[in-house]
Amino acid sequence: MSSIRVAVIGGSGLYEMSGFELLEEKELQTPFGAPSDKIVIGRLEGVEIAFLPRHGKGHFILPSEINYRANIWALKKLGAEFIIASAACGSLREDIHPGDIVIIDQFIDRTKRRIDTFMGEGIVGHLVFADPICPNLAEVLYQSAKDLGLRVHKGGVYVCIEGPSFSTRAESRLYQSWGADVIGMTNLTEAKLAKEAELCYASIALCTDYDCWRQTEEVVTIEQVLEVMRKNIENCQKIIREAVKNLPKERTCPCPKIMENAIITAQEKIPEKIKKDLEIIVGKYLK
Repeated sequence: MSSIRVAVIGGSGLYEMSGFELLEEKELQTPFGAPSDKIVIGRLEGVEIAFLPRHGKGHFILPSEINYRANIWALKKLGAEFIIASAACGSLREDIHPGDIVIIDQFIDRTKRRIDTFMGEGIVGHLVFADPICPNLAEVLYQSAKDLGLRVHKGGVYVCIEGPSFSTRAESRLYQSWGADVIGMTNLTEAKLAKEAELCYASIALCTDYDCWRQTEEVVTIEQVLEVMRKNIENCQKIIREAVKNLPKERTCPCPKIMENAIITAQEKIPEKIKKDLEIIVGKYLK
């Protein structure tokens, strides 16, 4: 059994932090193709941890092109139980400033062209997704950010758009009217697949700017945006370093059994290939 319990999905710069001991890089193949890149495995604060660059090292994969199924399958294969995701986002609220951190707890789906389930091709399952984020992991991330003295917001609604273009002003204002707090392009799809894989998933949303709804006379320079992004990476590294020390020894949340009654296809109707491909995802429910 692998000793890796914690995985991080985010930018490749996240594992370039002090105190991180690189152990190896793994290149995995999955039934769904290759993950975004090699998975970097190392030790942080005495904890073995796997890092996966979501867009590939060097950022060459569009949000719509990410092989989300392969990413989640590979991390589960390595033994991960917790996935900490990080992602840049735009703020839809005046009081969520650039540089702030939001530990999101809800999603609105505005994607159009993605595979966001392991189900299909002979197996039907209906995930209960009312509470998409693991509450226990989210609490650890929030307390870690708070203890570090960072500007952090507990809870928030993340609207996930297809991209790669940003929203129009009309769309941005519409999302505000729906009660969304931040906007991004990746975390929802990961959260759905991680939940189906019975992993604990929570996200550190790092605000880089106000979305286009906010029109002011201020002119924001690229230098200012880059500075915010640099600080966001530093803060995210600090949160991860703090959080990995405080993860629960046992998972008492609903995540480990969320698919227990989700699969409704008669066992004899499920193709053997599907059973094999999904062995590490929902194998314990397949005869």
